Amino acid sequence: MDSQEKEGSFVKELCPETFIFPLCFAAFLALFVSQMGLANALNTIMNTAYRLLIDTVLYITAVCVMMGAVSSLLSEFGFVSLANRVLQPLMKPVFQLPGAAALGVVTTFLSDNPAILTLTEDTRFRRYFRKYQYPALTNLGTAFGMGLIVCTYMYSLSPAMGKSLGAAVGMGLLGAVIGSVVSTRLMLVFTRKYYGKEADEQCMGEGESPVPENMRVIRHGGIGSRMMAAVLDGGKSGVKMGMSIIPGVLVICTIVMMLIDGPSADGTYTGAAYEGIRLLPMLASRIDFILKPLFGFASPEAIGVPVTALGAAGAALSLTASLVKQGLAQPNDIAVFTAMCMCWSGYLSTHASMMDSLDCKPLIGKAILSHTAGGICAGIAAHWLFVLFTLIG
Repeated sequence: MDSQEKEGSFVKELCPETFIFPLCFAAFLALFVSQMGLANALNTIMNTAYRLLIDTVLYITAVCVMMGAVSSLLSEFGFVSLANRVLQPLMKPVFQLPGAAALGVVTTFLSDNPAILTLTEDTRFRRYFRKYQYPALTNLGTAFGMGLIVCTYMYSLSPAMGKSLGAAVGMGLLGAVIGSVVSTRLMLVFTRKYYGKEADEQCMGEGESPVPENMRVIRHGGIGSRMMAAVLDGGKSGVKMGMSIIPGVLVICTIVMMLIDGPSADGTYTGAAYEGIRLLPMLASRIDFILKPLFGFASPEAIGVPVTALGAAGAALSLTASLVKQGLAQPNDIAVFTAMCMCWSGYLSTHASMMDSLDCKPLIGKAILSHTAGGICAGIAAHWLFVLFTLIG
């Protein structure tokens, strides 16, 4: 690929988009300025980006470093190869992915979406995948991101609800699994078409050579030196991944949060972080007549939880607690919240940066579309699974 291909293609210096884009950008900015005021809107943008950098990005970077070291160790000493062999009969028919992908499920379930990126940086892990399977790891990992945190938090609301939520959380977890299958399989349809004849080629980076069948690559030296090298190399890849997601998290998540959140507690705008215009919840409330039969929400306010989960699962969890305290959420809602918060887990704010890190930017739109469908299916499945469980019980 020559330098011109990497940079892009030529267009006329002045074309319709030259004039249309500034108008669209100004109109989008006016959405916020008209309600928040120019000074408050700009301050909120900068303060939100700063808080995301400190509270979110650095945390994710720390997760990536630790998980990178662990995954590198597991790859070096053959655990990934073992997982691939043992779990192949499950992962292949269900997700159309090699057994090694199950390791990505575990790492993201225990931490967050970007944890799977530390695995993809490891050539020993990547070699198990075909080219068309590799981008789908973003969808698979995101579907299980923050799973342990979401399930634990939802169950901890049992005292506030006045009844055990174990069954609701369990149905929600099953719903998230169904959503992950839908999202991953749909993404694979897009990626196979995108790569065409190259789809079934082994996924390798530049300068890498194919690994003989039933063999794996290890580092030079004894067990001690290999262990230290694996930890340090994995940690370095984690730092690289943490830094690579900064633009996506800061830019996209800032916009999403400002579309979801509202003014401060007293109803005024102060320019503080995480203030917004509540556009997305307002739009969602207009289609409540559709959402009620699909998800069985106990109140119109409940739609705010999955909508908030689009940008940040943590914010959605805090909103869930508020709804429970106000009596606006029931066990069925908890099942749906668990499924959608886990399956979506802030994918609008991480998908773009994750796909960019995998060098799959042309497929960002397809990944988001697939995961949107997966999250909706997760919520619907959780609702009807809980209804079925209630009828049987």
